[in-house]
Amino acid sequence: MAAPLALVLLLFLVIPIIMIAVVSFWRATEFSIIPDFVFENYEFLLTSPVTLTVFINTFKYAIVTWICTLLIGFTVAYYLAFHIREMRWQVVMFLLCSIPFLTSNIIRMISWIPFLGRNGIANSTLISWGVIDEPLEWLLFSDFSVILAFVHLYVLFMVVPIFNTMMRIDKSLVEAARDAGATGPQILWNVIIPLTKPGLMIGTIFVVTLVMGDFFTVRIMSGSQSANVGRLISNDIGLLQYPSASATAIVLLITVLLIIGILLRFVDIRKEL
Repeated sequence: MAAPLALVLLLFLVIPIIMIAVVSFWRATEFSIIPDFVFENYEFLLTSPVTLTVFINTFKYAIVTWICTLLIGFTVAYYLAFHIREMRWQVVMFLLCSIPFLTSNIIRMISWIPFLGRNGIANSTLISWGVIDEPLEWLLFSDFSVILAFVHLYVLFMVVPIFNTMMRIDKSLVEAARDAGATGPQILWNVIIPLTKPGLMIGTIFVVTLVMGDFFTVRIMSGSQSANVGRLISNDIGLLQYPSASATAIVLLITVLLIIGILLRFVDIRKEL
């Protein structure tokens, strides 16, 4: 019974990855791609200071976005799971949180541009309130706008698994801790967070992998002034440098798999799937 699914994974996942790995060892010139077995793509990738900067930038985006989505996602999920008693209102509030995510990612991302622009709503409001004297340049086409867009696009991927895990927590455990004299922060730290670890890990995997593989958000929200690994791959493909793009993709894949492997060591995620 597993044969059809295994065949689909083989055709659409394993074989394409193998093809990318093979092409990553080919050699490319300005006008042609030569099937060969050379390591120059990986040598350039691992020794170039530009590539190192791009990878550091990618990790920076992933870490900051993860922290922001974790704080927002945990807060929203905690409120829905423990402060709204009726299941009906929990469902209603959860659906309200998910409504913005029913639109296109591109539309939600681009909608920040008129809000954060030099003459946008944010700057105009701050000037009218007397908070600032001139428009803030760093609101748009900066790392701030990139991370803001990332958080907006992917926060739901943190909310859903954490909320799902919190709903499985036996509320009698919280009541028992409260009867034993535990304070709110103690209950949160010693009861709720440990029991929510599977949801935290699932959300972390979703957010980190999505951010590290994204390229369009960085291109648009940074005004082409910044780059990450995804955009590096996109640029190589645009220049028909497929071996270089394949090598970068393989390194990115290995990096993401290592991160996922480290995260899976902290929790048995199979119990949640």
